[in-house]
Amino acid sequence: MKFRASSLGKLMTSSRTKGEALSQTAKSYIIQMAKENYYGYRTELTNKYVLKGLEQEQDSIDLLNAVRFENYVKNQERVENEYLTGCCDIITEDKIIDLKTSWSLDTFPSTTYELKDLSDYEWQGRAYMYLYDRDSFELVYAMVSTYPELLSQYDPMDIHEVDHIDPAKRITSITFERNKELEIQMQEKLLAASLFYEEVYNQLESK
Repeated sequence: MKFRASSLGKLMTSSRTKGEALSQTAKSYIIQMAKENYYGYRTELTNKYVLKGLEQEQDSIDLLNAVRFENYVKNQERVENEYLTGCCDIITEDKIIDLKTSWSLDTFPSTTYELKDLSDYEWQGRAYMYLYDRDSFELVYAMVSTYPELLSQYDPMDIHEVDHIDPAKRITSITFERNKELEIQMQEKLLAASLFYEEVYNQLESK
């Protein structure tokens, strides 16, 4: 079983039961995965925030390029190993960049003080560093003007039309460095998760 890099944060949560390798959060996620694979369905989260991220990803890359005078391009290479699979947004010679397109100025973290609860993103980045063999992971938040078709009549335009704002003030980032000790913990969790997945899937097959 190959787990997505974006799901690693769920698997890495700590168990409240001493001696248990996997938390209840991790087990619930694995059970859901096994059910989806066995019955052949998918539960995908889709909302206006996700849609903007998907539809305006290139706009965010263009903004980052303009600010940094770079020529980053969207990565298309998916990398896998025995237990992990992932496709990062941007890859350079020494680091991974993952872009998050903010919904509005209200949700955009304009300072690093607003970057909270990043555990899931951090573990996703650590999965990417492991898969792509890079030494650092940069999480970048970008604020670009929201396409009108994504907005409702109740969305205030002043927090969505941002082209008049200095591009540099519409980028916020935080960097994580590779940590081999954490990668060992990650490998142990992935092994435990894979074994539990097999148990669940086998039980589904034996019904």
